[in-house]
Amino acid sequence: MRLTRRASPRTWARILEPAAATLNKSRSISSRGPAIHPEDPNLSNLKESLDSLMELAGAKCAALVDSTSGMVIGQSGSSANMDVAAAGNTEVVRAQLKLLESLGQTDSIDDILITLTTQYDILRLLGEHPSMFIYLTMDKSKSNLALARYKVAECEAQLVL
Repeated sequence: MRLTRRASPRTWARILEPAAATLNKSRSISSRGPAIHPEDPNLSNLKESLDSLMELAGAKCAALVDSTSGMVIGQSGSSANMDVAAAGNTEVVRAQLKLLESLGQTDSIDDILITLTTQYDILRLLGEHPSMFIYLTMDKSKSNLALARYKVAECEAQLVL
């Protein structure tokens, strides 16, 4: 393919600006570490708290996610894409918080439920640390959603940060 006309610098800037903004955003997110480091001694019961969620029927993976960076602070269970899912769900949390703010709502988010064809995702924002959330994925055919929400809230209450 041959271009018959050269694009002006202004045209190239308009074309490349959105891509550059996305690249800079991902660089700034990945260059920042989590607000709390996974080996922080204050996270003494993180592993056991997340492990307790894995005892639920149908539980696939549980994680504590820092929503300022989108990074997983701690994880239990196995998921090849947990880092990607955590970063994506961070955007869900941010969007919901931004919406509440723009609507002038004074309510806070307890949890966000995402129901997929075969899976439940529960995002539980930590009341004491609103920049973090518990993320639990569950097999829809093997799990009890009401019990899972109760156990995630219980996990939040027991989590020492």
